Amino acid sequence: MSLLIILLCIVILVLLITWARLNPFLAFIIVSILTGLLLGIPLQEVTSIVEQGIGGMLGGLVIVIVLGAMLGKLVAETGAAQKITNVLMSVFGEKKIQWALMTTGFVVGIPLFYNVGFVLLVPLIFSVSYQFKIKAVYIGIPMLAALSVTHGFLPPHPSPTALVGQLNADMGLTLIYGFCLAVPAIILAGPVFARTLRNIDARPLKTFQAETKPEDQLPGAFNSFFSALLPVFLLGGAALLQLFWEPTGLAGQIIGFIGDPSIVMIVALAYATYSIGLQQGYGMKGVMEFYTDAIKDISPILLIVAGAGALKQVFVVSGVSIELVSGLQDMNIHPLVLGWLIAAIIRVCIGSATVAGLTAAGILAPVMGQVDVDPNLMVLSVGAGSLLFSHVNDSGFWMYKEYFNLSIKDTIRSWSVMETIVSVVGLIGVLILDVII
Repeated sequence: MSLLIILLCIVILVLLITWARLNPFLAFIIVSILTGLLLGIPLQEVTSIVEQGIGGMLGGLVIVIVLGAMLGKLVAETGAAQKITNVLMSVFGEKKIQWALMTTGFVVGIPLFYNVGFVLLVPLIFSVSYQFKIKAVYIGIPMLAALSVTHGFLPPHPSPTALVGQLNADMGLTLIYGFCLAVPAIILAGPVFARTLRNIDARPLKTFQAETKPEDQLPGAFNSFFSALLPVFLLGGAALLQLFWEPTGLAGQIIGFIGDPSIVMIVALAYATYSIGLQQGYGMKGVMEFYTDAIKDISPILLIVAGAGALKQVFVVSGVSIELVSGLQDMNIHPLVLGWLIAAIIRVCIGSATVAGLTAAGILAPVMGQVDVDPNLMVLSVGAGSLLFSHVNDSGFWMYKEYFNLSIKDTIRSWSVMETIVSVVGLIGVLILDVII
């Protein structure tokens, strides 16, 4: 009966967001309260449980997500992202423009949130398309595939970061495994798939063609790369060090402290504030304005994360995890496939990858201790499922369509199929890693 209640409440959540057009945070709160009541939680306890879920979820994530948004905004506004792009274009050359743009999307996409990265990099696609007389979709899909993969697989992006916390995974290991999945997913959904899109003729609107900064106003190449990727270096380095060495005593405490995601982001942002902010002539007031804008940009995502935490807490307190464990044991399906499938279904119904991933994690979190599966791989499996088949109920679908000025048919043929390839390749990669690990 509890499983039916959960299914019913998920359907209601989908309808509230898609049909009733309710704000996702409000939808989560309403469904969380309804789920708690239907699962038998006393009236006087439901609201406190919802509040505990919100606080527990945001407590460990606000620092990472907000500081990540600030870093991404700084990288974009100071021209560091543009410098990274220029360097990669010069390295790859005209014959491998797709690979240059794909690598740009991957490198720049790690610190940037998806919407920021999209708006920042799409004008570059149009510029290159005009300069080299190449179809914009043909060279653009590889870059957008890279952005999509970093959004769904790699911390410090909101969804994978939140999934790490919900599923008790390790952020450093998740990042390392995520890189292993990202490379084949980007290549297959990018340059390989783009070969089938040569005949799609996009006519980008001039409105979306942003001006670029003069070369003499850009930070240096090393400075740009190092400042943008410092969180990756610190997180990955700490995780690799702990794989090959288990320090004890003071050394272990220091490494654990330095490798903590919150400390990593604080250090990275402090360095970037000086290196590509103050050192490049941007005053402290100007840099802080960038950070204020970043907080405004990320606040809707934080509310979605908070709402998902409320629903998760209801699942935990209600004791429904016992029935879920029994259901999983009775089903002849691998837990990683199940995690991918739950996220994929919610993604197709709702459209938001973040909502899909967090909702699926809320369902799976209570049973993670009872299933024999690596939590880091479950994070990636759910993340991959949350990217499946973006279509008309996804804002990313419409951003792509309008920026490239495409028909619905060509948008589905290029964008939706690319997202599906990323999702399926991600699942296959997770299952392969599960065998190896």
